[in-house]
Amino acid sequence: MRIDLHVSRLTSRYHPRIVLAAMTQIHANCVALGSYAILLRGPSGSGKSNLSLRLVRAGGRLVSDDRTDILARDGKLIASAPTQIARLCEVRGIGIVRGLAHQAAGDVRVLFDLVTDPAEVDRMPEPRFETFYGISIPSWKIWPFDMAVDAKIEVALSLATGEMQLET
Repeated sequence: MRIDLHVSRLTSRYHPRIVLAAMTQIHANCVALGSYAILLRGPSGSGKSNLSLRLVRAGGRLVSDDRTDILARDGKLIASAPTQIARLCEVRGIGIVRGLAHQAAGDVRVLFDLVTDPAEVDRMPEPRFETFYGISIPSWKIWPFDMAVDAKIEVALSLATGEMQLET
């Protein structure tokens, strides 16, 4: 096992990865929304679990909380929870809970990097991508406490799956 700190321009000492021969583990949550899944990446306290909880309440399904295993299968990026934390979610101020709507794995189509200051989100950002195992997925910066964050996530997922197009 090695810790890979320089896999892509978006991976840094703040976003380390544990890389094994067939799997990468990242510090991120994963939530399934419909047929696809999204990754929510950010440091501790950035709002990953808070946003995941809100997405699950709105009909999503938790795949993983805090750490997510990523692998490539049939040209798709598949996310799952490490066995020790599968089906668990930390609800800050309450504790670690079991019983949220969940699913074992998700077909990841978008990565969201959570920012702590809404000013860090560009009004008209340049498209960014992150690559895992040769599979590139769009990457967006979001502020998890934006009143429209769930709608913005839905739009970004629709762009990633071809249901919507981004005007340039």
